[in-house]
Amino acid sequence: MCLSSQTVVCSCSTSSMASTTSVATDDLISNGLETDFSSKDILVDKNSMPEDDPNGNTLHEAHNIRWGPQHAGAKLLASQYTNEKRAQELISIILCVLLMMYNFFFICSYFDVRNWYLIIPSALLGISTADLASGIVHWGADTWGSVDMPFIGRNFLRPFREHHIDPTSITRHDFIETNGDNFAVIIPYFLYMAYKFTFFSETDIRRSYNFEVYMFLLAIFVSMTNQFHKWSHTYFGLPSYIVFLQRYHIILPRKHHRIHHVVPHDTYFCITTGWLNRPLEMIQFWSCLEAIVEKYTGAKPRSDDFAWAQKTENVHYE
Repeated sequence: MCLSSQTVVCSCSTSSMASTTSVATDDLISNGLETDFSSKDILVDKNSMPEDDPNGNTLHEAHNIRWGPQHAGAKLLASQYTNEKRAQELISIILCVLLMMYNFFFICSYFDVRNWYLIIPSALLGISTADLASGIVHWGADTWGSVDMPFIGRNFLRPFREHHIDPTSITRHDFIETNGDNFAVIIPYFLYMAYKFTFFSETDIRRSYNFEVYMFLLAIFVSMTNQFHKWSHTYFGLPSYIVFLQRYHIILPRKHHRIHHVVPHDTYFCITTGWLNRPLEMIQFWSCLEAIVEKYTGAKPRSDDFAWAQKTENVHYE
């Protein structure tokens, strides 16, 4: 991982740094996270929201409050969630779940254990593709565009802006608000998959079965990406099996995702499993993409994100 000069500002004295280190370490231990603390762990914890308090930011000086539901920008962004958007999300989830169950029936019906050596790699590749897709969408929405853009701004980019200035807002969203958009995205292919299972011959279905397994796992993990993301911000009350999946990095771990929430939010964009974050960071994938986009468009990465963050300066809790 690379922490840019924008990420950490070392302006504290030796004594205050020692105090911060102690508090940060206690904070991580209290949440049951890994205890092999490195200097990077401490810097990440110091410069990201103390999500365990939750949203109170009591580990920071009052005049340095940078996150939470009292942030002026967070309040405005949260108020833009409309009844029409809610209806779209609800319809998307109902339709998607019906298609999911229909296609899963055929996935099970055509399963042949003799082809396990092809089915398992297809499933793993589908999950990895979902992780990459989550990173590309997350990077694009975090880095480019504006909430003021017609249609896409308020309906798609708004939650990304809100999330950076109130990271645990997602934990206050119910299942519909959290997952509605992701379920909507996979409906077109699930419709096509259902059409194939219904009208294609058995021979044709068996011929393309491994591909359908790949696409089905890809779609399932895409649909659950925001739920995995929500759990990575939930520090209390998670079921033991979710904590198990996070601990062994089967889904997005909490400590792993906190790296993304260090300002300026320019790394670790993959939020389904997080498997691809380290490899992509090693080859500087995102920074290279940003350099290319900026060169040919003149757009500045995260300019809208920074503008919304600045709306909270000098905002205090009542």
